[in-house]
Amino acid sequence: MKITALLPLVAAVAALPAQSDIATRASISKVDGLKFNIDGVTKYYAGTNSYWIPFLTNDNDVDVIMGHLATSGHKILRVWGFNDVKSVPGSGTVYFQAFSGSSATINTGANGLQRLDAVVKAGEKHGIKLIINFVNNWTDYGGMAAYFSACGVSSNEQWYAAARCQTLYQNYVKAVISRYRTSNAVFAWELANEPRCKGCATSVLTTWIRKTSDYIRSLDKDHMITVGDEGFGLAGDGSYPYQFSEGLDWAANLALPSISFGTFHLYPDSWGVNNTWGNGWIQAHAKVCAQLKKPCLFEEYGVPQAAQHCSVESEWQKTSLGLKDSGMAADLFWQLGDTIKSTGQQTHNDGNTIYYGTSDWKCLVEDHVKRIG
Repeated sequence: MKITALLPLVAAVAALPAQSDIATRASISKVDGLKFNIDGVTKYYAGTNSYWIPFLTNDNDVDVIMGHLATSGHKILRVWGFNDVKSVPGSGTVYFQAFSGSSATINTGANGLQRLDAVVKAGEKHGIKLIINFVNNWTDYGGMAAYFSACGVSSNEQWYAAARCQTLYQNYVKAVISRYRTSNAVFAWELANEPRCKGCATSVLTTWIRKTSDYIRSLDKDHMITVGDEGFGLAGDGSYPYQFSEGLDWAANLALPSISFGTFHLYPDSWGVNNTWGNGWIQAHAKVCAQLKKPCLFEEYGVPQAAQHCSVESEWQKTSLGLKDSGMAADLFWQLGDTIKSTGQQTHNDGNTIYYGTSDWKCLVEDHVKRIG
């Protein structure tokens, strides 16, 4: 056989994915019908949120907290993958991206994305899967507002459609994804924390979500992608959360091809509704997820009254779990609380915080995980 005849075969073999790539893809969390498959197991899952864990400066503290989640039966942790500043802070202060003039500098140093590296590494060690969020609707840790001067806008509503803003944002998204593209600790990439476009036509956010999720998919063919929104804008009782006034059409956004699953939040105290109203909110989203054949993640929920943590939130958990075959795939309470080993101090208590080892932890984590089985 002539050597030239072998060339097509050689090229074909060279194009095949390496065995390590195949193994990595097989271990990545994925959608399986209306549920999630994590480490080869398809079932309903429980988890929580920790905006603060990427900002801890001691790797061992991160490792200990991740260990607490793992031994408690949690599998999913949602974290902030952003920490934007408008000027470089003092030495040692953690930040991920700094804006100056019309440019942005991504901090890959020890007080920058290496802090997020520690979270991903601990997730890999303990089997905790991370939802990594790229920007905040709110001004906490910079948010979209940190971009304004650099890209020439003055509101979040303008930010979504401004080409310069989106170029800066996508540059940051690409930098983060490139660090963890092959990690099986990544559960999903998330476009934003609670994106809103008040008074906008819903097409503004739907267009942004489509373009951004398609861009992320072009960078990563394997990990899941989700929006990170509160669930506003769908058929319901006409109360504020069901309205389209925040620029969201939940079903239209979930239907977009690069969006893997739906997210929604629940804060009756902030939304002008009562706690029992929340059960119908869960059911309404599950119904849309079932219709669109994509899983629902009950991504944030909480009540600020400590005496009601267990009684109220456990009922929401039971409602969500009861729909495990009808659209609901997982729930993550807001927010995780723990004691930082190196300092002996407790993490931030915003009223919704559920601390590791407390009676609320037993009710909302240990008892819930037992019900899930």
